[in-house]
Amino acid sequence: MSIKASDVKALRDQTGAGMMDCKKALTESNGDFDKAIEILRLKGQKLSVKRADREAKEGVVIAKTSHNKNNGIVVRLSCETDFVAKGEDFIKMADAIADIALSNLPENNEALLTLPFGDGMTIGEKVVEQTGVIGEKIELSSYKKIVTEAGQGQVLPYIHMGYRAGVIVALNLEGPEFEEPGKNVAMQVAAMRPVALDKDGVDASIVEKEIEIGKEQARQEGKPEEMLEKIALGKLGKFYKQSTLLNQAYVKDSKQSVSAYLKSINGDLTITDFKHIELG
Repeated sequence: MSIKASDVKALRDQTGAGMMDCKKALTESNGDFDKAIEILRLKGQKLSVKRADREAKEGVVIAKTSHNKNNGIVVRLSCETDFVAKGEDFIKMADAIADIALSNLPENNEALLTLPFGDGMTIGEKVVEQTGVIGEKIELSSYKKIVTEAGQGQVLPYIHMGYRAGVIVALNLEGPEFEEPGKNVAMQVAAMRPVALDKDGVDASIVEKEIEIGKEQARQEGKPEEMLEKIALGKLGKFYKQSTLLNQAYVKDSKQSVSAYLKSINGDLTITDFKHIELG
């Protein structure tokens, strides 16, 4: 049967697939629009499996908070190339997924993928479809959230370097006067990549690894075996100072810690949580 150019364009506008792919799908479906969409989805599924072993190190990271600033999310939509990541449609898709995540606050990435995206598809199905449309591996690779109750502080977002990293930080105090300090600390997270809020939040496996590294360094320096543990614990203290957010030197004034900077704004001000996702 003859396929109208207007139908090809309509299918392309709805799916984002290439003109030739849309024409072939309409031809294969004998002009049935819904079947053509299914054919394009199937193509996406096949391509998604075919490219499953490819690395998706580029992409877009979106950080957002609710209007009342009680909740915040960060999501990363990944792709293979910087060219795709900078595309307007790709950024819009990542932003739409972030809005859905913020509205629903699912427990984890797997739950986020099952939420409706629109056009009768879940987010997971939309990602698979776009793998076929774009022609390279697309995946929703990371999602994190902070949820607080009203009156327990506020969550603030920061997007770093053209969507290459996203941060949300939770402050214990509410009010517009704390938004700039919160953003400054979020920028600190993006720049310095702390592993935890303070030493109590550092995973036990990381602590154990740092102690072993400290012992081995001291051993290589020829220190006595009986002194290795003490030396390693000393090095661990330096690790906490360099790698935990509240103890890090504040990037805009290295003479004070992040904790001290916050207290210079208000004696009770502190960060209660943070989430950070970046490309790479």
